[in-house]
Amino acid sequence: MTLPSPILAYIDADRRCDGAALIAAFAPNTVVRDEGGSHAGHDAIDAWWRAAKAKYRHVIEPLEMSETDGIAKVLARVSGQFPGSPATLVFAFRIENGRIAGLEIAP
Repeated sequence: MTLPSPILAYIDADRRCDGAALIAAFAPNTVVRDEGGSHAGHDAIDAWWRAAKAKYRHVIEPLEMSETDGIAKVLARVSGQFPGSPATLVFAFRIENGRIAGLEIAP
C-alpha cells in the first residue's frame, strides 16, 4: 500500500515517538478530532499526541487506504495499553499543499 507522504510521515513519526516530525506533517491551523475532543493548531495537537502516547503507548499499523472526496481514510490496527487492544480505527486525513489539514480518528 502506498500512503501519501504526509500520512506516511505522521505514521512513521508516531512509530519513532518523534513529536517534532509528527507536528511537521500538519498544517499550522489543522484540527484533530479524537475521542470526542478537538485539538486545533500545532501546540494543541502536540499536547494531545504526547498525552495519548504516554497514556496508551500505542502503535499504528495501516491495513488499507481508500480515498473519497479529498479524504484519505486509513484503516489501521492500533495496539497499546488500553482495553480492547488491538482496535481497528479509521484515520480520516484531509491533505492540502503536502500537509495534513485535518484528521479525524474514529472506530
